[in-house]
Amino acid sequence: MFIRRKINASGSISIQIMHKLNGKNKIIKVIGSSKIIEEIALLHEAGLEEIKLLLGTVELSFEESKEQQFIDQFTQGIQKLSLVGPELLLGKIFDEIGFNIIEDDLFRHLVITRLVYPVSKLRTVDYLIKYKAVKLSVYSVYRYLDKLQKHQIEQVKNISLTHTLKLFGNVMNIVFYDVTTLYFEVKDEDDFKRMGFSKDGKHQQPQIVLGLLVSQNGYPLDYDLFEGNKYEGDTLIPVVEHFVAKHKPEQLVVVADAGLLSKANIKALVEKKYQYILGARIKNETKTIIAQILSLKLIDKQSVMLDNEDGSKLIISYKKARAIHDLQIRPIYHQLQRRIEAHICIAFAACKIYKELERQLKEKQIGKSPEQVIDILKTILKVEFKTPFSNKTYHELIINTEEQKLIVSNFNLKI
Repeated sequence: MFIRRKINASGSISIQIMHKLNGKNKIIKVIGSSKIIEEIALLHEAGLEEIKLLLGTVELSFEESKEQQFIDQFTQGIQKLSLVGPELLLGKIFDEIGFNIIEDDLFRHLVITRLVYPVSKLRTVDYLIKYKAVKLSVYSVYRYLDKLQKHQIEQVKNISLTHTLKLFGNVMNIVFYDVTTLYFEVKDEDDFKRMGFSKDGKHQQPQIVLGLLVSQNGYPLDYDLFEGNKYEGDTLIPVVEHFVAKHKPEQLVVVADAGLLSKANIKALVEKKYQYILGARIKNETKTIIAQILSLKLIDKQSVMLDNEDGSKLIISYKKARAIHDLQIRPIYHQLQRRIEAHICIAFAACKIYKELERQLKEKQIGKSPEQVIDILKTILKVEFKTPFSNKTYHELIINTEEQKLIVSNFNLKI
């Protein structure tokens, strides 16, 4: 906008506010007219003030006005703000593990979202629409879960196993077995969800039994699901045999809680030439044994190993392994068996990424837990914008805090 002085036929001068639009000058407002020089000057000043009001720049100096103009141009040029932190790092680890072999993008979205925002599939869809601009319906998610259960579960397990074996030089001679129960907020049983002994104390609710096999440091290797009334001791051999059939180790040591190694299980392990180690807690031992334990050197600052009378090894641990809790399976909102199985497969893949993130954080000596890093990733945004000088769209990460810089630099994250 600008001021124009127009000489009228009467000899007076009109003060007009003009705006150039499409190459033509258009009158926005006439301030007034006069033949007296002093009045014309006052009208001109009034016109300048009116322009400030129209532009919203009252009380701004010239420099401030230019700064506001820049801010307006920049904000008008912003086309999109999106949450990219989780995809940049967790997606990178997803690819490094090899899960990107599975061509369905929905598998990627569901696994990464499980780490960032573990909620129902309906709320997961809402999250993906709002923060990832992924257009889908909850019904498309259900259809994909059916496909995952039917065709991809074993592929997911094999990808995880292959990556974990690489970390151990393709030699896996010792495995740890744990079991838990998963209950459902329903009253009716079926062939899969059955009443049984609940580790959560939910004895009046149907449940299923999950057996998980992990490596040293808790990397998930394999798992299996059983009916809710299955005795947990009877789950060990099937899971171990499934793992051995895939990996075919030259020798295998199975570590499990003493309660899982029944006489029948020990007999089966011995017959198949597997070694075994019983896990127990110090508080469950006699005062004499505890005294002996405390006099021994710790294996890993929280465990000691003793010889049993039957020739097996006994590990006494100060702290129960938390590998099975890293799965973060709960809550489960599905009722159909095939979708429960698919849901647990997604949790298994998410756990693998979590444990690999944990390993890399230790390797890089960053000094933060996976949970802390995931919280930081939730604050890393990408802005897409255009400048007033061209039609080119720019993409930039918004990195302001030292924590964000720490993660971005250590993992070399780029868009």
